[in-house]
Amino acid sequence: MYLRPKTLDEAVVHLKVPGIQVLSGGTDFYPALGERIVHKPVLDISGLRELRGISRDANYTRIGGLTTWTDVIRAPLPRCFDALKSAAREVGSVQIQNRGTVAGNLCNASPAADGVPPLLALDAEVELASATESRRIPLREFIVGNRKTQRRPDELLTAVWIPRALDDARSTFLKLGARRYLVISISMVAVVILTNGGKVTAARIAVGSCSAVARRLTALEQDLVGAPIRDGLGDRVTREHLTPLSPIDDVRATADYRRDASLTLIRRALDASVESA
Repeated sequence: MYLRPKTLDEAVVHLKVPGIQVLSGGTDFYPALGERIVHKPVLDISGLRELRGISRDANYTRIGGLTTWTDVIRAPLPRCFDALKSAAREVGSVQIQNRGTVAGNLCNASPAADGVPPLLALDAEVELASATESRRIPLREFIVGNRKTQRRPDELLTAVWIPRALDDARSTFLKLGARRYLVISISMVAVVILTNGGKVTAARIAVGSCSAVARRLTALEQDLVGAPIRDGLGDRVTREHLTPLSPIDDVRATADYRRDASLTLIRRALDASVESA
C-alpha cells in the first residue's frame, strides 16, 4: 500500500494504518532497505506543502518539517543560524541536501545526524501532530537513543521552533571526519555565544557523534557566562567539561580519540566565535 496525501489532516488519518512507514525525502528510507523490497504500507508526505518553509513571528523562528537542507542554506536567517547552515552543507552531497528534510534528519535519530547539535544549541523544540492533538517538546527530550525518539506511531514531526532570544548570538559548527566530504563524523560541535559589553552573557555547546544522543555541555555553558570576549576563550574548556559524553570505539575512531577531538573542536569553535565578534 502506497499513500500520498495532499494535506496534513489527510496524512495523520492514514497514520492509523498498522505498520505504516513515513517517507519524506527518502534519503534515509531507501538506503536503509538495502537489497530488500518495501513490504509495509508507505505514507509519502513529500507533497505536503504546508510543512515546508521557514517563517518567523515575534517570539519564534519556525522551520517546517519538510524544509530541505538546501532551503535552510538559502534562507535569510539571523546569524545565530550560521552553525545550522554550516551543518546543512555537511549533510551528504548537494543532491541529498536538495531532498533530505529537517524532520527526517531528526526522526532518523542517528547519533551522527548533522542537524541535531546546532538545533540543540538553539534551544529548539519539535512540533508533533496527530489526528487528535498537536504538542511541542524540547529537542533535548525528543531524541532518547540511537534511532529512538518520542514520536508516537500516530504522529508526524511537523515543525521545529527556535526561540528568537538568540537571534543576535554568534554560532559556529565544526565537524571532523576521515575525509572532507560525504563523511559520517567522528565528532561534531555546535557553539552559540551571546555577548554584551565584551562579555559572554549566554552560551550553548552541543556535541554529536560522541554519545548515543547528541549532548549539551551545561557545566561548560555556565562556566563561560561572564567570560571576556577575547583570544583564548577556548582555553577555558577542560576535559572535565566533557564528562556528559560517552564516546565509543568503532571503525572510525577510538573513544579516546573522539574525546580529544571534541575538546579541540570546542576550543576552535569558541575561538572562531571570538574572531567573528
